[in-house]
Order: sequence, then structure tokens, then C-alpha cells
Amino acid sequence: MTTAHIFLNHFSGLTDPRQSTKILYPLNEMLLLCLCGVIAGADSFSGIVDYGEEKLDFLRTLLPYKQGIPAHDTLNDLFRALDPKAFEDCFTAWVRDLSGTIPGLVAIDGKTLRGSRDGPQQALHMVSAWAVAQHVVMGQVRTAHKSNEITAIPQLLEMLVLKGAIVTIDAMGCQKAIAAAIVNKDADYVLALKGNQKDLYDDVRTFFESEEGRALPSLETTDADHGRIESRVYKISGDVQWLRERHPDWKGLQSIVMAGNRTTSASGDAPPECQTRFYISSLEPDLDRIANYVRGHWGIENSLHWVLDVTFDEDRCRVRKDNAPHIFAIVKRCALNLINQNKGKSSIASIRRRAGWNNLAMLRIISS
Repeated sequence: MTTAHIFLNHFSGLTDPRQSTKILYPLNEMLLLCLCGVIAGADSFSGIVDYGEEKLDFLRTLLPYKQGIPAHDTLNDLFRALDPKAFEDCFTAWVRDLSGTIPGLVAIDGKTLRGSRDGPQQALHMVSAWAVAQHVVMGQVRTAHKSNEITAIPQLLEMLVLKGAIVTIDAMGCQKAIAAAIVNKDADYVLALKGNQKDLYDDVRTFFESEEGRALPSLETTDADHGRIESRVYKISGDVQWLRERHPDWKGLQSIVMAGNRTTSASGDAPPECQTRFYISSLEPDLDRIANYVRGHWGIENSLHWVLDVTFDEDRCRVRKDNAPHIFAIVKRCALNLINQNKGKSSIASIRRRAGWNNLAMLRIISS
């Protein structure tokens, strides 16, 4: 069975919202068309239709397409009416079947789809779980605003299989209930601290500024890229019994982390930028390991959000009405997962071009 048919099998349980007597284009044909079109570089329904009309003979080797390719309005109407929660559930089950159990680092973060704003309708905000090493979107949940990430993250965690994983979340997700939910999933956490947990933040910061904290061994790294030199220093402490007594409801708390960052221009023509971040973790203190997790968290920005914005042009996508932006965003993540499974050393943009030009290249992606 090809990946394409596994994909369609997982989405076969979706309820088709159209009147059965008026359906000319079966749901599975429309989903496969959209998946292939997005892989091939189409970032709108009109682009998907263009791809389908040019590649109809190829698509008919996969499914009948007796009525040919639907109009872009037909695709839009379908996506507006589909149930996004059911679509998310199908996506998560498909990823689990595609990739199996995903150990290692899982970064959770949100992204606003700026082009989805429609008059008084707020832009769509998606909270995603990203398997950093495997470059796989494991799941996502829609929220109306960034501030709603606090309620969205527990929903996302509930959908995922996380046994043995290390979950990283920025300060918005540093909540007692979220820490407990991660531990209850047999996973560990590294959570960023900021002012939303003021007392805990102040205690951790004060510790690292104390004589004891300054005396801790440190790990220092330096990277140079894009005309910038970035120096980092990390410290960690597992002496947190005092902190657990002051803040008893943080389940699994085992260590606290300081990460200092200094960025300078390689040319020296700009003043340095300095920032210090603090973290709590359920992991035993291991400076090298946790420093890797802190750095690795930003893979969700570089390898997911940036790719969706730049390569998939997501922020300028004009799909706006009803459920269509949500469903289309998930299809893009389906396409990205499949491309990353076949990426090798090629860029994602190059793979998309080749898949659009060459049917065998497309077939390799959807049949891997």
C-alpha cells in the first residue's frame, strides 16, 4: 500500500458535508488532488486546479477522476464545510502510522496565519508539535488568539503519543497543568520561564545571581552565521528541593537552567545584544543534554514556521472563509511531512519544483 493510500485510508472516516446526490467529485479524489498540488508548489486552490488539469493523466493512475478536476470554488466550498477537529484527528493518526513512535525532542509553539484574517474574523493561530530530529509535524490545534495557547496546548498534548519524549515549550506554556500533563504522558519537559510565573521566575533568577549560582560550572558555545557571532553560556542546578517546597505544584521538577546569549555583529558595527533566559525541567541535571534541548527548541521556528512562511507562502495565503484556512493549513503540513521524509540534501523548494515537473518525483514522495 502506498503512502498516498495510507493517507486516504486515515481520512476515509471524514464525514462528507455535501449532499450525496450532488457529489460529482469524490472526497478522496479532492484530498489527493490538494495534497499532490501543494507538494508540487501550489499555494492556493487556483494553483491546485492548474496542477490537476496539467497532471490529470497521472492522477488517474492513482484514482479514477471520472469527472476530471473540480473548479477552485468547489474545492473552497468543500474545505469551508469540513469538520476541522475531525480533520486534525485524522492527521494525527496518519502521522502516527507514517512515522511510528517518535522519541527525542518535541517542540511546541504557535504560529499566526496572517493572511487568514477576514474583516472582523481574527487571523487563524495554530499551535503545533514538531519532532525536531525527524522534521515531522506530529499534530496541531487551532486557537483564535495567541493568548489561547494556554488552553490549546493541553488539547494538543492529549492527542499525542509522547512516551520517552522531551517536550520544550516557550514561556506561554509554562503552566502547572501543562507540566503535569507532560509527565502524565510519560515524557519530560523543559519549559521557559518568564514573568507570567513571576514568583517562580524571580526565585530561579535570584538563585543564579547568587554566589552559589555564579559558582556553578558552565558550558559555553560560539556559532558564527549570516554575519553574526552568537555566544551562549549555560548553567544548571539539580539542588531544587528548596524550590519544590516554595512551589509544590510543579510536577516532576528536577532541575533549573540558565541560558545566557550574546549576539554581536561580525563587522563590529552594531552594539551586542544580550539576553538571559531561565528554564525549569523534569530532567535530572545534565548540562550538555539540556543545553542541546534548549537550542533544539528553535528548530520549530527555523524548520517549520520559516519554511511554511517562505517556501509555502503561508502568511500571504488568501484562503480565508469559515473552516477553509484551518483545513488548508493541515494539508500543507501533510505535504511538508511527506517532503521531509524524502528530503535528503535537496532543499524543500527544489523538491516541490521537481515533483511538479516530474511524475516519478511526485510518485516517490507519495509512495515512500
